[in-house]
Formats: sequence, C-alpha cells, structure tokens
Amino acid sequence: MRLNIVPPRTGLAWAKLGVRIFFKQPLAMSGLFFLFMAVLSVVSLLPFIGSALALALLPAATLGLMAATQQAERGQFPMPTILATAFRAGRQRARAMMVLGAFYAAGFLLLLGISTLFDGGDFAKMYLFGSKITPELVNRAEFQTALWVAMLLYLPLSLMFWHAPALVHWHGVSPVKSMFFSFWACWKNFGAFAVFGLVWVALLLVVGLAVTLLATLLGSPEFAAVAMFPTVLVLVSMFFSSLYFTFRDSFAVDEEPAPTTVDELA
Repeated sequence: MRLNIVPPRTGLAWAKLGVRIFFKQPLAMSGLFFLFMAVLSVVSLLPFIGSALALALLPAATLGLMAATQQAERGQFPMPTILATAFRAGRQRARAMMVLGAFYAAGFLLLLGISTLFDGGDFAKMYLFGSKITPELVNRAEFQTALWVAMLLYLPLSLMFWHAPALVHWHGVSPVKSMFFSFWACWKNFGAFAVFGLVWVALLLVVGLAVTLLATLLGSPEFAAVAMFPTVLVLVSMFFSSLYFTFRDSFAVDEEPAPTTVDELA
C-alpha cells in the first residue's frame, strides 16, 4: 500500500460521487445514516459513560457507512447490518477498531478539557450533557473563544481519524500507524480535501438559501424551519456517502502487497 497524490480537482469528483451514490440507493443510504445517528444518540443517553462510548463507536460506525457506499457502488443494496462491519472481520481487527475508538474518544475529551480553560466548562457541558443553550451563553466572549479553540483542535484530530478506520479494517494497519498515515495522506492531498470541504459548504449554503427563498415565496416562515432539518440531514448523508471515495483515491494497493512503512507514505 502506498500514498496516492491526487490533484485538487479530485475533491469535486469525490463530492459528485457521494451525491451520485446517494441517489443510486437513496432509501438505503439515508436510512443507514439515520440509523447511524439514532444508535449513537441512544448510546449517548447512557448514564456516566454514554457520551464517551458514543465517541468511541464513531470510527466503527463511520466505517460501516463507507462499507455501505462500497456495496452501493457495486450495485448491491446495503442492509442495516453493514453498520457493524468493523466488528465482523475477526477478533484481531475488531479489537484494533475498539482501540482506535478509544483513542478517538480520549482525543475528543482532551479537546473539550482544553476548552474548559477558556470558559469554565460551559461549552464542554453543552456538548457532553446537553445543557441549555441561551443567547446570553452563546454571546459570551469566553464561550465563543472556547468554541473556536475546540474547532481548531478538532481539525488535526479529524485528519488523524479520517482514513484510520478504513486502514485498520481493510488493510490491517495498527491503530497508531493508521492515525499517522491518515494525517499524512490528508496533508499531502490538502488541495483536494480543501476543494472537497468547500464544495460541501457551498452546497449547504445554496440549499439553505433555496429553502429560505421558497419559504418566502410561500409566505410561510414555518416552512423553512420544518424543511431545513431533514434537508440538512440528507446533505450530511450524501457527505458520508462520499467518504469512501476520499479513502479509495488516497491510497493505492500494489498487486503484491508489501509491509506498510512510514518511508513508503512519506
């Protein structure tokens, strides 16, 4: 396995493929995403450990959606059991995925812990425990600082885990190496990922503007509030449908795989 450097325009192709695959199997892809969200939401409600456990399951659940995209691309209908793909590939890889999930949860909780230094923990409480959001809280300078700090720290964390679940599951890479290789692949293909992100932001803005304009034409502000939530969920489902392609094109597999080394990916 070796790193594959792609041109920036590939980011647009990734987004297009995600949309195309979604419309190829709209019922399956949207249903799996809603199930993905529902499972993590229910797990997060467990007392004491719910939020941390949901974070730990996120890499495995994301892999399930990537596997669903792979099946949909092949013309197959992905069933709900596809979300458990990470834990059906043998004990060794299931254990590696659990370790990877623990690393992700620890990294995210550390991120939230750092944010408490700036606002006394209000942002962390809001995320972990669903504390009430008020205009006064959001407008506080300390809260906004904590929010920006958390967002900036999440960027390297997300790059470390972008490809990691797929590397662990499909290529048997160890959790620590998968995190390094994932970060390095995203960094080396920064142009493509920047275009990829901008395309999805642009789509979100365009769709939001269209819904708002339609609500204005209908003379019904309530329509925008009702329609925006499911519309955004469908867009996010399309986004998750595109993740598999970012992984597939970032790594090339030789006909005779050799042991993966840092030198090969550097």
